[in-house]
Amino acid sequence: MNIVIDLQPILNFLSLPSDQLLLYVLLYVGWIPLAIAFVWGTTQVWLRYIRLAFGAKQKTILLAIDIPRGNAQTPRAVENIFAYLAGAHSTQDLYEKWWKGEWQLYFSFEIVSIDGYIQFLIWAPEKYRYLVDAAIYSQYPDAEITEVNDYTEGFPTKYPDDQYDVFGGEFKLIENSVYPIKTYEHFEHTMGEPETQFKDPMAALMDLMGSLKKGEQLWYQILVIPIGQDWAEEGDEEIKRIIGEKTSRNNLVDKLSDSLVKSMTFISEIIYPLWSDIEDDKKPEKKEEQFKMMNLKPKQKRQIEEIQEKVGKLGFEVKIRYAYVARKEVINKNKVSYGFTGYMKQFNFNDLNSYKPDVGDYGTITKLKYNMIFGKSRLNARKMKLMIAYKYRSDIRGRMPHILNTEELATIWHFPVEASVKSPSIQKAPGRKAEPPSSLPVIRDRAVEELAGGGSGSDIFNLDSGGGDIKPQIIIKAEPPSNLPVV
Repeated sequence: MNIVIDLQPILNFLSLPSDQLLLYVLLYVGWIPLAIAFVWGTTQVWLRYIRLAFGAKQKTILLAIDIPRGNAQTPRAVENIFAYLAGAHSTQDLYEKWWKGEWQLYFSFEIVSIDGYIQFLIWAPEKYRYLVDAAIYSQYPDAEITEVNDYTEGFPTKYPDDQYDVFGGEFKLIENSVYPIKTYEHFEHTMGEPETQFKDPMAALMDLMGSLKKGEQLWYQILVIPIGQDWAEEGDEEIKRIIGEKTSRNNLVDKLSDSLVKSMTFISEIIYPLWSDIEDDKKPEKKEEQFKMMNLKPKQKRQIEEIQEKVGKLGFEVKIRYAYVARKEVINKNKVSYGFTGYMKQFNFNDLNSYKPDVGDYGTITKLKYNMIFGKSRLNARKMKLMIAYKYRSDIRGRMPHILNTEELATIWHFPVEASVKSPSIQKAPGRKAEPPSSLPVIRDRAVEELAGGGSGSDIFNLDSGGGDIKPQIIIKAEPPSNLPVV
């Protein structure tokens, strides 16, 4: 069976003058990319509009967290807090996403130093208030949680400003998010007293924040966005890449190339119907390469182990920002810039993952490499973007979020272990709360009145005047009378 393909129409089309050829191309297929771009742009504008409308309806609160003095809890307790907050994760169907504009609500874990006074804070949607309370009290039963006003209010968002200047930006990971950073377990030592074997990395930040003077403020913000477990598949793909196995391809170029290959195969099957009759029993079989751990380098072995360890825990999308706001007469950018960068570099692994400031022409750090062309206006624009993003706890401004698991989050944000961190400027709960002991003696109202010489007795006890009921709760407001018998 002979099949003849006439290519003359194609040759005639290609032989047309360039202007006519371009006109025909635009007429028949040129509108397709324009239509795709228009539809995509329209959907993105609509999605942004309804997302903003949904976000405007959400009420948020800012909670100050004070833990009791003498805290000996390690960051593992905070890791449990993050794991509990993963319950806020939710998924949206097409109706909820494209019509109601719903998206995943998130938290912001913050540490702020105002004139050297340090406070730990959690910003959250109001609907998650009890979730946050339960998470904190489950690990720190004696903690105090207080709703406070937003400390960012009243500071300028337009620069230059007559009184204030700002410096800061975001931090980003150098490698893929599946590679871990150094966690709190790497700060534990076997030497020394048991209570001092953990060298808290938070000590450097507390020292920096505690050294600020009047008129200086340092804000540290970590946006924590609950996600599902799909990100763990990226770890499997990275492990395959390390050991040399074939990985699944998900990028646009690979999808287009796969579609092209499939189309060519389909056409070839039409043109050559007898293709399947060709004897191919003797096709060479591909031998799969067997993976042996002993053939890997020590660095590769460690990377595989650490990736598996990271993806085995709950993960969150994360954005890290800091802002140093100070009056112009007392501002010291070098101290805060170098100090905060040094704090973040404690968590760096040269062979795994590292943090670095988001510098560069398209970065978020309020510092320019090339400031000859419109340097001041570009720098002021960055300052304004930083302040707006920080004040609104925006997850879309700046760099795209990266992924950390609960252990990594608890490393970069946790309540300091008092044995390692000696900072008197950290706000703490005044004392431990406890119920009165069950063996505490109780006295009826009339007996109290008689012993107190006819007084009401309300200065000593919380009494009920309606029948002499027994009240175990005691509120001490004055010295007991001299004639009160000792039990």
